[in-house]
Amino acid sequence: MEAASETEAQAIGAIAQAMTGTGPDFSLRGVDGWLQGRTMYGGASSFLAYAAARKARPDLPPLRAAQISFLAPVGSDVDITVSSLREGKSVANIQTDMTSGGSLAHRAAWVFGSARTSNGSVTAARAENFVPYADLPELGSPEGLHFVNNFELRRGEAKEDRRPGVVRRWVRLRDRACLDPVGELVLIGDTLPPGSMRAMERRGPISSINWSFTLLGDAPETRDGWWLLETASNHMADGFSSETLRMWNADGVQVMHGLQSVAIFG
Repeated sequence: MEAASETEAQAIGAIAQAMTGTGPDFSLRGVDGWLQGRTMYGGASSFLAYAAARKARPDLPPLRAAQISFLAPVGSDVDITVSSLREGKSVANIQTDMTSGGSLAHRAAWVFGSARTSNGSVTAARAENFVPYADLPELGSPEGLHFVNNFELRRGEAKEDRRPGVVRRWVRLRDRACLDPVGELVLIGDTLPPGSMRAMERRGPISSINWSFTLLGDAPETRDGWWLLETASNHMADGFSSETLRMWNADGVQVMHGLQSVAIFG
């Protein structure tokens, strides 16, 4: 794949479709427009890994959960290997290994599962105290986070409702072409900085160590492409933060629940 122009690079769904290989090994070259500092934005690298798993195994049932490790910087050239860890009657455990610059940079364990007859139910939680996206102005992109140009951002709470260690934003992808609904959630789910950013005493670099999430349903839907995201620090000390990540649709119904460990430097 040739290096894309800035406009083409933002259509990451098309980039995933241009992945070379038939499985289990895939390659992408010249992925542009998704960097945060010296590495690729974690949602983009995770989405490409998910897309490789789907391309290698189109027979897989819906995605239910994932455990992702960010091991090293991911550049614009990546190679992805898809392998099956275990498959049962209804659940398949698939692993993806992404290498970049000669090093293993990203490893993910994906859990795909077929629906079964329910034995009871619990309704997904709704967001509280959120301001509808239509009532809020668009925010500018943070300096140095070039990947954010691929999204529209709006505040997700009123000023009087802001909480220490919590970041909440409305997020919409500018180019949703060639994306399935679950792939879109994987791509968007790690967009926000950690909530611990609001508790830091001074500015300094941070780095996501891992990301695990479960999907609350297999057919996420929203209005106008808008999703409400929140990162909240559960505990911040000794240079690390434990974060809870939540994602709701435009009506405030939760569609994803995640956890993340973050390293805080400086």
